[in-house]
Amino acid sequence: MEKILIYDTTLRDGSQGEGVTLSVEDKLKVTASLDHLGVDYIEGGWPWANPKDMEFFLRARKISCRHARLVAFGRTRKPDQPAKEDPNLLAIIRTGVKVATIFGKSWSLHVTEALGTSLAENLNMIRESVAFLVDQGLEVIYDAEHFFDGFKENPEYALATLQAAADAGASWLVLCDTNGGCLPDEIKAAVMAVKGEISVPLGIHAHNDGDLAVANTLVAVTSGCRQVQGTINGYGERCGNANLCSVLPNLELKMGYRCLPPGQLAKLTEVSRYVSEIANVVPAGNQPFVGYSAFAHKSGIHVSAVLKQPHTYEHVTPQAVGNERRVLVSEQAGASNLRYKVEEMGIELSAQDEKTIINGIKELERQGYQFEGADASLELFMRKTVGDLQRHFEVEYVKTLVEKRAGMDAISEAIVKLKVDNQVIHTAAEGNGPVNAMDNALRKALEEAFPAISRMRLTDYKVRVLDEKDATSAKVRVLIESRDGSSSWNTVGVSTNIIEASWQALLDSMEYALLKQAGKTRRKVAAN
Repeated sequence: MEKILIYDTTLRDGSQGEGVTLSVEDKLKVTASLDHLGVDYIEGGWPWANPKDMEFFLRARKISCRHARLVAFGRTRKPDQPAKEDPNLLAIIRTGVKVATIFGKSWSLHVTEALGTSLAENLNMIRESVAFLVDQGLEVIYDAEHFFDGFKENPEYALATLQAAADAGASWLVLCDTNGGCLPDEIKAAVMAVKGEISVPLGIHAHNDGDLAVANTLVAVTSGCRQVQGTINGYGERCGNANLCSVLPNLELKMGYRCLPPGQLAKLTEVSRYVSEIANVVPAGNQPFVGYSAFAHKSGIHVSAVLKQPHTYEHVTPQAVGNERRVLVSEQAGASNLRYKVEEMGIELSAQDEKTIINGIKELERQGYQFEGADASLELFMRKTVGDLQRHFEVEYVKTLVEKRAGMDAISEAIVKLKVDNQVIHTAAEGNGPVNAMDNALRKALEEAFPAISRMRLTDYKVRVLDEKDATSAKVRVLIESRDGSSSWNTVGVSTNIIEASWQALLDSMEYALLKQAGKTRRKVAAN
């Protein structure tokens, strides 16, 4: 099984994506996660261009990577400046890394217009910059920026830039589709042409502006590239980079290459979601392989077939990439969906119970509820319908107050009165808005009797307007995600009053946490 080296550039190229911001501490955490996954190279950043990146490299000296090699990024020397005096190259050396990646121009348009120098001087810049770093004892990876566009315009010169880097001692030549506009057949032709002329190992660095970064990366590998550059979740400038979360399973599971240490591909979903959380980017539910919906089945016909043979509607097993199968129950679902969920939750149903639950779900969805993303509320509803739900507390009333005075921020307060084992608890709490105030008051009332409540937290809150034409009187659906130390769950509420909808979802969240604590559910929950 042939090895493909994996070069992750999430910390550098990925952090250039809009909305992606990583602190030094964040970058150290992601580095540890990527090393644990088993990638071969981790590009930490551009130390000369960004003081934060230099700080990262200095702090990263204390990290002992078990598998990956840390890489510092930079460019070739400036025109008409000795490489040994170039501050960008000197910054790479100061990081103390053993591997450097520098990029140079392959497209004559960029040489004459962007750099404002001659084609001959650009070749000198490439050759002397690579040689300088090699003389310092570094492994040098040369990124041929805009290679494919340059190859289409002037193939002889594009190849000459690669040869200059090869002659100077570069260990890898990485062909970059920097503008992300090439088609797979163009990638294939160019890689094969280079392969026929140059003996240094090749890599591929594809951007996603044509939505082809993954496809272009895979065809580059089949054409001869043995290093793949990309980012977790496809983060990157403009439309992003090649998504390693798609590249890796395709290479390993479908194309027969070895990319990660044995068994590590099963950690891919965990790493994907961890990086998205660190980057504060909401994970794309429909992302292939690692998305929350990647193995979700809604159609009753599909579910019936999957229960008999998973391969009927799954191109790989969810476990291979660390994901899980999900069966959605909705008004469109059939009995197969319900039976799957019942078995998953450990609930015993009669034929009449099944009919009652399906009719109840259809009625609730007619009112605006949606259980596809709220499995916890679905389980509570099903248990309540069949009389298998023990209520841990009973709410008598809740009151919210919002006070706004001129020149002052609004103040929110919630008052709750409830019963726990016939004991009345009456309390109040303030919060950052009425929903937070209700959450605080409910916790205050319940934590003494149920310590498990203190270990859970609300991690996401979404509001969806269901009838836009009704403007401010429209019905809304509120979805709440909650977590404890080991799992997460989602609940839903619907009302024309946003506070009421939030209260419904909040109550379900608390009730489900207590149900879990009591050991009455066997529902599979996503690992934190």
